[in-house]
Amino acid sequence: MRLRPLEKRDLPHIYKQENARPVMALWFEEPYTSFDELELLYDKHVLDQSERRFVIDIDGEFAGVVELMYIDYLHRNTEIQIIVDTPYQGQGIAQAALESGIEYAFQVINMHKVYLYVDVKNEAAIHIYKKAGFSLEGTLKEHFFAEGQYHDSHMMGLLCADYLANKK
Repeated sequence: MRLRPLEKRDLPHIYKQENARPVMALWFEEPYTSFDELELLYDKHVLDQSERRFVIDIDGEFAGVVELMYIDYLHRNTEIQIIVDTPYQGQGIAQAALESGIEYAFQVINMHKVYLYVDVKNEAAIHIYKKAGFSLEGTLKEHFFAEGQYHDSHMMGLLCADYLANKK
């Protein structure tokens, strides 16, 4: 497993993910993006320094995405998001990809904190995040709307100092 930058050739895979309602519900995002819109978004964001998008690459195959979003160079924090394609789930790939994204945030772009939002009912993801060192910072009541209802969301965070201490 390795992370590599998202490239235009990956857009058909992203299109598939972004048009899967269950996948987008986990990201608290609206599904059903047109391919034309996706291409425009790619062109708009490819040089945006406030985000980094990576492909999870397994032996040359697209296995998912890791994103660092809302990169704040003043306060040195960023949100991390991850989606692993269904055929690759349950193989430890999410854990490895998450840890690679965290390492990039702390070791390459010098972030102080990485944070994320997760549905309080997504126990599998919460387990992965805790295993990577994230701790619960709070619960946002009815913060996201997906699949026809409001969802509570945990905000979890990981400080660089804690990350480095756990790596020893």
